[in-house]
Amino acid sequence: MTEPPRPPGAGEPGAQPPGETPPSAPYGSNEPPTAPLSGAPTGPGYPPPGGYPPPPGDQPPSGGYPPPGGYAAPGAGYPAGGAYGAPAGYASSDDKTWALVAHFGGAAGMFIGGGVLGWVAPLVALLARGNQSPTVRAHAVAALNFQLIWSIIALVGWILTCILIGIVVGFAAMIIGIVFGILGGVKANEGQLYRYPMSANLIK
Repeated sequence: MTEPPRPPGAGEPGAQPPGETPPSAPYGSNEPPTAPLSGAPTGPGYPPPGGYPPPPGDQPPSGGYPPPGGYAAPGAGYPAGGAYGAPAGYASSDDKTWALVAHFGGAAGMFIGGGVLGWVAPLVALLARGNQSPTVRAHAVAALNFQLIWSIIALVGWILTCILIGIVVGFAAMIIGIVFGILGGVKANEGQLYRYPMSANLIK
């Protein structure tokens, strides 16, 4: 007996029986989806070539995820040029430096000079910066008046070392000049003018 004629493509490997459609691609395959997504438009031209794109929200926006409020400009929030402004209570950093020299230098002069050289550093600060800065002048004059008074007292005490009271006066004047000079420097570092006790307005 002879076999009846077969339809074209029948019997070939991979051929599908007539009237059957190939199964859809398994989940996770790389083939683009052929079925329209929920809510996707239909009609002529749909689906577009290559399938529908992923639903919104599944992909990051172009350019990545910006932080809330956007990216800050480089260097934002920092002073331009590295300048952080003048210290509190001073017009510039130089003014603060000279004010500290007047106070701490006076204390150092009392210590090094045996109680009679505490006036040197305030006088140097007054001459170097006092004419350019009223703030430095105020600090230097306050320190100079105080240290000058106690340097004179210390000098008198050392002159009178032949008696016991002279030694006591000399040491006491030196210690007072050192302690209050340091206190004046601490206040100057905080931007405040220190009012020296036991002082006199010899220089204005």
